[in-house]
Amino acid sequence: MIRPTIETERLVLRPFRTGDTDEVARLANDEELSRYIPAIPYPYPRYAAAEWLSTQQEKFDEGLEIVFAVTKKEDGGLIGAMGLILTPEHRRAELGYWIGREYWGHHYATETGRAVLNYAFKTLGLESVIAHHLSPNSASGRVMQKLGMKYEGCRRKYFYHRGEFFDAAMYGILKDEFTS
Repeated sequence: MIRPTIETERLVLRPFRTGDTDEVARLANDEELSRYIPAIPYPYPRYAAAEWLSTQQEKFDEGLEIVFAVTKKEDGGLIGAMGLILTPEHRRAELGYWIGREYWGHHYATETGRAVLNYAFKTLGLESVIAHHLSPNSASGRVMQKLGMKYEGCRRKYFYHRGEFFDAAMYGILKDEFTS
């Protein structure tokens, strides 16, 4: 199956390609970025990027996951990733994302999130999307709030990351709450 491409005002959300490996490794190999994302180790070696990229088509074909490369429309430069881990039998998904540090503060995560939620609800026909962030990462919480997601609670000591436990702030949005 062909993975979709979505355009926003400033961005193109497209499937990752093998040629993105070096840029994924460069952006993700950032101690500040990985501080609050347990799925991204630091240091982040090139082989980890290659391995992650190599799984995406199969997970999409199986209906388990869709991950978009977030790129700037003006020059095609990769700035991050956003995706959905799908639970099709319950018509829900979990939203996850990261944006390279040099692109923080430009509202790219919010712009991307609106497009991905629109895809989730209108194209995939999902009924709900959840997301979480480590409690110290308030910037990610603000993105979720800007997307219209509602705070649903805290999972205490939910993640063990870099030698300490972190609470996870949980957010969610229903299809009928979303306005594109």
